[in-house]
Amino acid sequence: MRLQVARIGKPHGIRGEVTAQVLTDAPEERFVAGEVLHVTGGPVDSLIIKSARWNKTILLLTFQEISDRNTAETLRGARLEIEVGEEPQDDSDEWYEHELQDLKVMHHGVEVGVVTALRTNPAQDLLVFENAEGEEIYLPFVDEFVPEIDTEAGTLTITPPPGLLELNSEDSEQPEGESK
Repeated sequence: MRLQVARIGKPHGIRGEVTAQVLTDAPEERFVAGEVLHVTGGPVDSLIIKSARWNKTILLLTFQEISDRNTAETLRGARLEIEVGEEPQDDSDEWYEHELQDLKVMHHGVEVGVVTALRTNPAQDLLVFENAEGEEIYLPFVDEFVPEIDTEAGTLTITPPPGLLELNSEDSEQPEGESK
């Protein structure tokens, strides 16, 4: 099984260095010199880390196979993955993005969207799902708002704070007392 640990961003400088959106809670273990990463959605199948460093909050990576900015640009948007031994135990509270993607998002027994991503952030993770109108909705991925995940049924139940699902709808943008 493979686990996505990063998404490659834009090149940084002229020597093939790239920015990386970190999608793991252990970057100091995942991004070390000599580590082989599988590449999905890029021009190569794998890359070997040459160096990894932090520039404030942005991870910068160089790879043995990439030596210039133009080649680094071809990697933009590619996913970096590692091989993991086994899936987490069923009683684990840990979820990987690939386990949640495409689950139907249920609210009061009604489907309100489909999971498209899980954004890992330092403060808390965000569940990203698309509603029927194609709008992206972000929900803190905490037990209070996502109390039930049933991968066998293909559903995820949410209990969002009042107004979250309507936050970006056209109706919520109308000042009170105005009609269309």
